[in-house]
Amino acid sequence: MSHLDYTSRYAIDPQAASAMATDELRSHFHIGGLFQPGRISLTYTHYDRMIVGGAMPVGDRLDLAAIKPTGTANFLDRRELVAVNIGGPGTVRVDGADHALGTRDMIYVGMGTETVGFSSAVPDSPARFYLLSAPAHHAHPTGVIRIGDAKRLELGDRKTSNERSIFQFIHPEGVKTCQLVVGMTQLAEGSVWNTMPCHVHDRRMEAYLYFDLPETARVFHFLGEPDETRHLVMANEEVALSPPWSIHSGAGTSNYAFIWAMAGDNVDYTDMDAVPLDSLR
Repeated sequence: MSHLDYTSRYAIDPQAASAMATDELRSHFHIGGLFQPGRISLTYTHYDRMIVGGAMPVGDRLDLAAIKPTGTANFLDRRELVAVNIGGPGTVRVDGADHALGTRDMIYVGMGTETVGFSSAVPDSPARFYLLSAPAHHAHPTGVIRIGDAKRLELGDRKTSNERSIFQFIHPEGVKTCQLVVGMTQLAEGSVWNTMPCHVHDRRMEAYLYFDLPETARVFHFLGEPDETRHLVMANEEVALSPPWSIHSGAGTSNYAFIWAMAGDNVDYTDMDAVPLDSLR
């Protein structure tokens, strides 16, 4: 029995999304069940061909195999990959070389890599690798970025309930990528809002992984066109897909962290179109 499974998500236009009920919205824009013991679970999206997934090794190493939608012999023949560890200590093997990742460390793996495998240092406290992959046109070298080495920005204010730390793992001044831009936001205690005021960037899709959320807490993730908003109720370690035409913002019943990832026409972190609060509907 294979340790890898995948599903596909097709692109949805804003007019169709505006007419969807809750179950329809979740079937197109919500991803759950990423971290299953001893398995790799992938979702191939038709938003800039981004693949979102999770790997949770508990025994043998989990090797990343090609899937039918990529149309290649090896998973990374025409792609690049980022893996962020949000669990216990683990190792990513890249073409025979081992790279140890602690909690909240990440690794970038470039196009042309033949083999990638995931393992946990302590099976009783397994690593949980959040996987992000996009098509690539150039082979950039593998690189590990520790959470302490990420570019850190302090934003927001406790008075507006959005005091937060932003960790830019992948950005134009750091590890080179073709498409992927990846970072993490940690909300301070007592703060619940992320990415508000919100924005859109029609040139890039985005995916949010919410984590460090208590079992009984939820995040209300907002999506849709600015004048036709909808929401998803997100539990811990679930992903919201954000099409290029959609806002992406959220408010939780407690503080939390989330990993944001983008793929599209450029890797300019500041490329966004702000949405004034008084225009939201």
